[in-house]
Amino acid sequence: MVVRHSASLDGVFHALSDPTRRALLRTLASGERHIGELAAPFNMSFAAVSKHVKVLESAGLIRRKRQGRHHVCRIDPSPLAAAERWLRFYERFWNKRLDALEILLKEEDLKGH
Repeated sequence: MVVRHSASLDGVFHALSDPTRRALLRTLASGERHIGELAAPFNMSFAAVSKHVKVLESAGLIRRKRQGRHHVCRIDPSPLAAAERWLRFYERFWNKRLDALEILLKEEDLKGH
């Protein structure tokens, strides 16, 4: 089970590592789009955008369905929630470290003045 969870997180973080894919997700956050609509803002071919869509789809971040000749994509936020839970652990870790640093800096300020 840990391996499966790790593999899905790996896919999510791999998909999010590319700025084009992050932009595609941001666009999909406001609603469904055809692949052609997703490609429009980018200076790339339909095939190139389709490859990015496949990476996002394999990570579970988007769902695609056919409507006639068009492929319509929508975001699926559940893999993002899993990634957020994973990151939240490290947020707590760094918050504790930063709180400790803040205390040390305040103590140094008091000693210096």
